[in-house]
Amino acid sequence: MGFQKILVAIDYSSLCQTVFAQALELAQANRGAIMLLHCLSSEMLGEITPPSGERGLYPQMVTTYENHHLIVERRIQQVQDLLRSYCEKSASQKVPTEFDYKVGEAGQMLCQTAENWGAELIVMGRRGRKGLTEALLGSASNYVLHHAPCSVLVIQGMDTEHPESLATGEMADG
Repeated sequence: MGFQKILVAIDYSSLCQTVFAQALELAQANRGAIMLLHCLSSEMLGEITPPSGERGLYPQMVTTYENHHLIVERRIQQVQDLLRSYCEKSASQKVPTEFDYKVGEAGQMLCQTAENWGAELIVMGRRGRKGLTEALLGSASNYVLHHAPCSVLVIQGMDTEHPESLATGEMADG
């Protein structure tokens, strides 16, 4: 089975280079296309509510909103720059590539984008969280494995709590 449309989860982790390299290799082997996706958490961006314009609005509130808005714009620009850099690497290898970013929970956004774009494979990393840490912080890869509309390739990262674990990849169908 060849994968013609490969969705790749891009983030700032050290594992991302490996995830991207694996997706690029698969796209080249199958003459496929790649979509790079980065998910911004809504908590990171915070709630953006514009000043209401009501009388009595404190100038500090307006300044805080403007500063927050600038921080969000800067963060989005950084994400777009990151995605463009990976896109250029794909283009240099003659792999058709597009990119996007979404605001929301990574697992949900990956599954939704895969369905909307018609992806045949999602390639993503897994940090290696286990037990209570995974239960409390969640796991995008676990969510995607259980909800994806297509096959999923998870590239295993090193478990920082148990560095003796090996980095491996596993293939699962969605």
